[in-house]
Order: sequence, then structure tokens, then C-alpha cells
Amino acid sequence: MKELTPYLECAMAVNTHGVKGAVKLENRCDTPKVLASLKRMFINKNGEYTELKVLHSSVQKNMVLTVFEGVDTLEAAIALRGTVFYAAREDFRLRRGDYFIADLIGLPVYDEDSGEVIGKLSDVTNPGAHQVYTIECENGSFMIPNVPEFVRRISLDEDEGIYIHLIEGMRENTL
Repeated sequence: MKELTPYLECAMAVNTHGVKGAVKLENRCDTPKVLASLKRMFINKNGEYTELKVLHSSVQKNMVLTVFEGVDTLEAAIALRGTVFYAAREDFRLRRGDYFIADLIGLPVYDEDSGEVIGKLSDVTNPGAHQVYTIECENGSFMIPNVPEFVRRISLDEDEGIYIHLIEGMRENTL
């Protein structure tokens, strides 16, 4: 079974906000509201995760403005620009049937009807109403929408994998 990392990428500092150390974060969670609800974030330096306490966060359009403890000047905020932030896995509450994308990438993808290994999940994008899975196979890759009609079951247990139902022509349109 796939080893689960204790930290998940959740944001990147893209700019500063004001002169008192606020940082503008690009959201990498489900929604900016989820990111703004975190009480702590981590920075990874050479495999060591350092915790930063969040004093305040607010959603501004699709970004999150965050004030960290100890980051109280414009210069300190500028130093964080380009930094990737992580959240501890245990700081999120998943509902039944929800998964972290990081846990799905690399999973084998099976044809639910035949049991055939089709390939592996290489990317997940969210262009609109639902996620789109990119499946890498021997002759390229193809995309399928993550909707119940096609993605029938996801398992991180002993039968680890993504089980899908293909319709005629779906695999022929490889990227």
C-alpha cells in the first residue's frame, strides 16, 4: 500500500498585503475557506517541517490573506514570497468517500468490468463542475471526469486502486 505523507501542500505565498506582515496565499485546498480555517501551517526546509502559527486568515476572492505569528513586518512577509506551505494531515476532517489528491496520484486504475489494469492516475484537475482524472497508460494518457458514471470506486485498502467504467472510444483519445 502507498505510504501516506503526514504533510500536504496547501498554499503558496504569492505576494504581501499591507505593511504589517500579511501574506497573500494562493489556495491549494478544496476551497479558500478550507485554507483560511487552518490554525497552523508548515514550511519544509530540507525535509524538516517548521510550524507557523496562524494568527488570522481571511478569504479575498480566490486568495487567502494570512498573518503568521512572528511575521509582523513587510520585509518578513516579502521573505516568504514563493514559499510553499503545508498542512498536517490531521488538521483536516474528511467526510466518508473523500480523499486527498496526494493519496490518489500514482494509484493503479482498473477497468471495473474486466479487472484489467488500465494504467495509473497521473493528475487531477478541477476545471469546473467536477474533477478530471488523467490516466497514464502504455500508449499515452487519457482523461475521464470524476463522476459516478465513470469512477465507480476508490480504495486505499488492500485492493488499492481506482476502479472505473469505460465507455466505447474513451481510451482511444489519448493525449
